Amino acid sequence: MTEQVKKKAPVRRRKEARPQELTAAALSLFVEKGFAATRLDEVAARAGVSKGTLYLYFDSKEALFLAVIREGIVPIIDEGRKLLVAHADDPVRMLREYLFGWWSLFGATELGGVPKLMTSEAQNFPEVAQYYLREVIQPGKALMQAVLDRGVAKGVFRPTDSALVTHILMAPLLHLALWRHSFAVCCQVPDMDPQAYLETYFDLVLKGLAAAPEGGASCDAR
Repeated sequence: MTEQVKKKAPVRRRKEARPQELTAAALSLFVEKGFAATRLDEVAARAGVSKGTLYLYFDSKEALFLAVIREGIVPIIDEGRKLLVAHADDPVRMLREYLFGWWSLFGATELGGVPKLMTSEAQNFPEVAQYYLREVIQPGKALMQAVLDRGVAKGVFRPTDSALVTHILMAPLLHLALWRHSFAVCCQVPDMDPQAYLETYFDLVLKGLAAAPEGGASCDAR
């Protein structure tokens, strides 16, 4: 085959692609470049298909992103619901599984870049942000509140404003995920050891939530 023929040979593309392969390619690009900067032809190219093939499944970039959330993150919420059943009689174990599970299933994966993405681009894409709020943030918060309330009912955790404490408990996890997808990548700074971070964080959480021993002083007594 001559060099001229080689140059004219068409680029071979896969004839078919599963939607999951397209959403995986989209997630990678969204986290890498941001939602606004990612083009559909780039997603198609990374998945190894034509742009026309991509349009067979998704008619817009927004639809593709919603599929990323629906297929990648919503199932993690379902796993959290199972924890409430599996560890119903052990609030401490339930809380640990929830927090550490969030990291292993979400924060430590490519999905962990989504909070950074949503924080930076929610204002520009309000419909996408509303979907993320409704399908991810609100159910996740409800689960955490249920864990805290269960601990109070069992006498393991002291009474608190569980809605407010939920925000406070999630902040360090989000910080770890944001760090992993920002400074740890671009600035050549040492990454935090997630396991040591989580163990220290959980120790502080338990000491802050622990109910006072029966007949003992309150945790916030002066």
